[in-house]
Amino acid sequence: MGNGGSISVKEATKVYDPDGAKVLALDRCSLEIGPGEFSVVVGPSGCGKTTLLNAIAGFHELTAGEILLDGQTLSSPGKPAKPGSDRIVVFQNGALFPWMTILENVAFGPLAQKKMTVPEAREKALKTLETMGLTLIAQDYPGQISSGMRRRAEIARAMMCEPKVLLLDEPFRALDALTKIVAHQFLMEVYDAQKPTVFFITHDLDEAIFLASKVYVMTTRPASIKKILDVTLPRPRDYRLLASLEYQRLKAECQDAVREEALKAFSAGEREM
Repeated sequence: MGNGGSISVKEATKVYDPDGAKVLALDRCSLEIGPGEFSVVVGPSGCGKTTLLNAIAGFHELTAGEILLDGQTLSSPGKPAKPGSDRIVVFQNGALFPWMTILENVAFGPLAQKKMTVPEAREKALKTLETMGLTLIAQDYPGQISSGMRRRAEIARAMMCEPKVLLLDEPFRALDALTKIVAHQFLMEVYDAQKPTVFFITHDLDEAIFLASKVYVMTTRPASIKKILDVTLPRPRDYRLLASLEYQRLKAECQDAVREEALKAFSAGEREM
C-alpha cells in the first residue's frame, strides 16, 4: 500500500519579522521529494530545518517561493497557511494527551475530523495498535509507559489518519541509544508496510543514513540545500548495515558536508530558532 504524495519546494524563502529584525531563515531553498520517499534533513542547529518542515505542514506562510503537494500549492506568499490531514507532524517533545489512554489517543484523529464514528475509530485504533505491537498498552495512560513506547504510540496515532506525508521533527532525540534502535526498527516496519512520504529532521547522522532514501544536507542560516546523498542501502534494513563499506562511505561524505556548515554556524554564533 502506497499513500505517499510528492512534495515540490521551489525557491522557498522565509523572513521572520520582515518589518523589524528581518531574520532570513530560508533562502531560495529547493528540493523535490517523490511519492513514498523517506527524506531525512540534517544541518546545523538553527539553520532552518524546522522552518521548512513547518511550511510544509501549513503552520506558516512563505515570504517567497512555493511548496506543492501532488501539484497543489500548500504555501506561497499571500496564501493563508493551512494544516491538513494529508500532512501529520510528530514533534520531538511529544503530544499525547495525558488524560487519555493510548487507545483513546490513537483513535482521536479520525474522531476530531469527524471521519469515523466512535466504534469505527476504536476498531481501527485497536487494529493499528496490534499491527504496531502496542496492544498490551492500549488501556495505559502516557505517564504509565516508557518514552520509547510513547514515541511509537504517537506514530501510530499519526498513521491512523493515513497521511500522504509524515513529518517528523527529531522524534527520537530524547531516547537512549538502545531504545532508539528499537524505535528505528519500528518506524522502518511502518514505512515499509504503508510507504508514506516521510520528511524527517535529525542531528544524528547514523539515524539519517540508516532511515533515509535520500539525505538532504542544509547550509547554515539562511538555509538552502548544500548536498543530496542518495542512500541505496537495501530494504528492509537492520543494524548490520552499519558495518558495511557503503554505509561508512555515505557517513563520511555526510560528515564532511555537515562539519563545514557546523563550523560556519559556530563562528557566526547561531542558536536554535
